[in-house]
Amino acid sequence: MDIDSLGRPANFLLVEDNPGDVRLTQEALKSHKVKNNLHVVADGEEAMAFLLKQGKHKDAPRPDIILLDLNLPKKDGREVLAEIKSNHGLKTIPVVIISSSEAEQDIIKSYDLNANCYVTKPVNFDQFIKVVQSINDFWLTIVKLPSSFE
Repeated sequence: MDIDSLGRPANFLLVEDNPGDVRLTQEALKSHKVKNNLHVVADGEEAMAFLLKQGKHKDAPRPDIILLDLNLPKKDGREVLAEIKSNHGLKTIPVVIISSSEAEQDIIKSYDLNANCYVTKPVNFDQFIKVVQSINDFWLTIVKLPSSFE
């Protein structure tokens, strides 16, 4: 299944605690052609509540893609990734790590935890926009995603 066949906007879940990076991601997705709904949570605990439809997130949609920062308050991005990929109902959602870390151990650990890809956040505004748009293009137009099995 590709997003074009859904007949609805793509649902992104951005797990990011930096308001500047949230704004840049919003701008990049808004300026792109594909219709999408960007849902934002600022820490790992809230990310899992969103994904598990708990508390105020009981009506949250299932994301088509998760953009996950590694360094988060309350619950680290690595912990969130491990929980997502060990949950039968969530593990097929593509998780793109978007981190400022270029440390080899972070990259290896992310792939060990079954991240779908690892992207280093560019510091340049234009490059950041291009990276987010490239993620959007790749995951929502080229890749075939499985139907959810909720």
